[in-house]
Amino acid sequence: MRILVIEDDAQAAQYLTKGLRESGFVVDHAPDGPQGLFLATSETYDAMIVDRMLPGMDGLLIVETIRRNGNQTPVLFLSAMGQVDDRVRGLRAGGDDYLTKPYAFTELLARLEALLRRGAAPAAAQTELQIGDLRMDLLSRSVTRSGRKIDLQQREFQILEYLMRHSGQVVTRTMLLENVWNYHFDPQTNVIDVHISRLRQKIDRDFDAPLLQTVRGAGYCLRASD
Repeated sequence: MRILVIEDDAQAAQYLTKGLRESGFVVDHAPDGPQGLFLATSETYDAMIVDRMLPGMDGLLIVETIRRNGNQTPVLFLSAMGQVDDRVRGLRAGGDDYLTKPYAFTELLARLEALLRRGAAPAAAQTELQIGDLRMDLLSRSVTRSGRKIDLQQREFQILEYLMRHSGQVVTRTMLLENVWNYHFDPQTNVIDVHISRLRQKIDRDFDAPLLQTVRGAGYCLRASD
């Protein structure tokens, strides 16, 4: 599942995004209000974690704006402002939950999981991805093809989820490095090639029609056969 974290404190953001990625989430981070609003309105997320006090634009205004535009993505507010009035303002602005800093990561994770379960009921498309006969259940974190279970390592699951969310599109090495590994540089290793090779063996080897294709000189593309 894909989470947007809007947090201006670099150390706090690093701690939070690291914990979420270790828990199996794909995480994007925005360090200020305007970038947060841009990502929230231009990308699709399963949930957002928003700090209240942000440079450039208040977290309340971000959530009020996306709600006016019909975006119902679950939002968990994080804030050092923990008075009753502060929490009420956050919820009335469109937040679904409000957690006061400092917080325990285990509690944040539990609250996030509760929001995702709540948001899954009316929108099953957010919890399941499908390309041809390949299916991914994002809640149980399971993958099947033609009804046959496929066991994936965490990184393989994250790569496949990203490819499925961008099915039919060419996904470059840079896109995978930034969105799966959180590298904003090329480490000059064959780590992507190794993981793609393992993933291809698992989802294509024992099936008639290959889904994962290498686009020479460009990247990779996951698409169902015609």
